[in-house]
Amino acid sequence: MIGSFFALIAVLIATIIGVPLQWISIKLGLPLRRWIPCLYHRLILFVLGIHVSVRGKPAAERPLLFVSNHSSWIDILALSSITPLKFIAKSEVAGWPLFGLLAKLQRSVFVDRSKRHATVEVNREIAARLSDGDPVVLFGEGTSGDGNRVMPFRTALLGAMDQALGEAGRGFLQPVSVSYTRLHGIPMGRQHRAIAAWYGDISLLPHLARVIRTGAIDVVVTFGAPMAVEASADRKALALSLEEAVRRMNSAALAGRSEIAHVSKPLDGPTEPVSLATETR
Repeated sequence: MIGSFFALIAVLIATIIGVPLQWISIKLGLPLRRWIPCLYHRLILFVLGIHVSVRGKPAAERPLLFVSNHSSWIDILALSSITPLKFIAKSEVAGWPLFGLLAKLQRSVFVDRSKRHATVEVNREIAARLSDGDPVVLFGEGTSGDGNRVMPFRTALLGAMDQALGEAGRGFLQPVSVSYTRLHGIPMGRQHRAIAAWYGDISLLPHLARVIRTGAIDVVVTFGAPMAVEASADRKALALSLEEAVRRMNSAALAGRSEIAHVSKPLDGPTEPVSLATETR
């Protein structure tokens, strides 16, 4: 209980200092605006007792889209602690107390799936982040899972690349897996992975409290080999290739192995415009 109290105090102090500093950095366009969320999330992970191991590395090429599996809010902390990046989030997140503010200060793109007419504007925002040099994280499953498996990726979620490719000529996709592997140093079995996973109807605050009480969670983030894509790439084949790569890396991490997956080259050919806003969660 004492440890949890001090953890909350540390998070509160970091937030009180970090929020106005990030707001000023964004308003002034300071380079620091990219690194404050990264440093903030590293501190939060330390306070919560969550250790992140990285296999592979983020690609240096731009524009870059990370395509990852998703099983917990901890995914966001883990990914953001490694390198400056942006997220695509459902519109409801923007209205959450504190968490919505933090997401806005990280310049996340909020997607309202109920408004099909907003697709063009949403894709334009994502393309702007990509073209500005900021990697964007896309959770390929479109929702969060139980952490034991990778669910099918949604083809429509890759639509935002088209606009960015229109300016850059081509872009880069990199598969990423986030895997919860150990609890207090002991391999985490399927039955214990729910301690880290946040999905379905699980309430956020009770889950957060449980993570604080438990602590000592090991996360493995694996970056696969990046691949260049042209605007003519077959989105269905591309989504399937990314899904397979992330599934292999996740399975390897859960089994205690290291594997840096390569994405098989998708078929080239014309593709119909796809909607990002109607699929993202």
